[in-house]
Amino acid sequence: MPDKMPLWHKLEETVLSVFGAYGYSEIRTPIVEKTELFVRGIGENTAVVEKEMYTFKDLSDDMLSLRPEGTASVVRAYIENNVYQNDPVAKYLYIGHMFRRERPQKGRYRQFYQIGVEAIGIVDAAIDAEQIAMADFFFKKLGLKDFSIEINSLGCKACRPGFDKVFAGFLKEKRVHLCGDCQRRIENNPLRALDCKNPGCIEAMKQAPTIGSHLCKECETHFLAVQMILNRLGTKFVVNHKVVRGLDYYMRTAFEFTTTKLGAQNAFLGGGRYDGLVKDLGGPAVSGVGFAIGMERVILLMELEGSASAERSDIIFFAVLGETARENSLSIINMLRQDGINIEWDPDGHSLKSQMRRADKLAAHTVVIIGDDEIKKGAAVVRNMHTKEQSEVKLADLARHFVRVEG
Repeated sequence: MPDKMPLWHKLEETVLSVFGAYGYSEIRTPIVEKTELFVRGIGENTAVVEKEMYTFKDLSDDMLSLRPEGTASVVRAYIENNVYQNDPVAKYLYIGHMFRRERPQKGRYRQFYQIGVEAIGIVDAAIDAEQIAMADFFFKKLGLKDFSIEINSLGCKACRPGFDKVFAGFLKEKRVHLCGDCQRRIENNPLRALDCKNPGCIEAMKQAPTIGSHLCKECETHFLAVQMILNRLGTKFVVNHKVVRGLDYYMRTAFEFTTTKLGAQNAFLGGGRYDGLVKDLGGPAVSGVGFAIGMERVILLMELEGSASAERSDIIFFAVLGETARENSLSIINMLRQDGINIEWDPDGHSLKSQMRRADKLAAHTVVIIGDDEIKKGAAVVRNMHTKEQSEVKLADLARHFVRVEG
């Protein structure tokens, strides 16, 4: 609703400003994609593909889905547009709708907005750390303070299968305590059990083995480099070996930003490295790393932490009293609007008291009063709603006055 939009605008403007300074350019992808893209990209056995996607058959019998996340669509666009032929390195940001058929809860909706960044073609651990530090700065710029950064390494194709086998063995021992979903995951996606919110599974996972001691030398070196760079950048974090993320394409670095203010679903940013995804979707063997932010959850945090702006709006309200004043005011109002100044007025001509109440509801910073007396004097009363001070400004000078003040 309109009263919430200043927060959304503040968030979107900060996205473009901060992420733009780090070299990310905006991309816009369709909200409808071929279902195969998400099955191949996200993983057939993930909860998203199994039961959360909105999927349908179109008139040509093609299977289509509303996009549940942004990374697969961005990678598809990168490949289809042959971006890698000119430069394998590409850095994108996006803001847009995503769709997931899950139970709505605090800050989560079936149609929701997501902010994301993707850096494709950079192998070095510096980009992983830079994204985490960038997100940390971004949230602090929004005024958020009460959050934690958790990082982990998920290994790679060399060391992950060995740990999957160990972890699957652990799950088999705990099978009786696991939900039906996690019992099915034992065979095809065991690490997803770490992300399950079922109370029995959460309790069982307290004794789970961790991947840290199973990393190969390359993954261990990469993860230590991420931590070292974050320390150099002054970004505080904790290592949490239970951070796995919910999508199959993640490898090596995985990270989440969490808060205690949003209930059980406490993450409002999640991301990580996906070095095999571009090749899996038909592109070159280039690396990738990115993250996604739930906009509604960040808006809720901004409200809870009081980082929403309490300033009055940029509206100037014209309180016009009488037909003669109306005739003289319309051209001035029109001119100011064409100069980009936000003007509101009351075409129905209610009383001055009623119009002042209206101006206050709109949080107007200035009210211009024009009635019969003002027309006779050739000057309007300009009232500052912050200071309550008022002065007279000649009607002929109103446009120049506000253009000068706003400028």
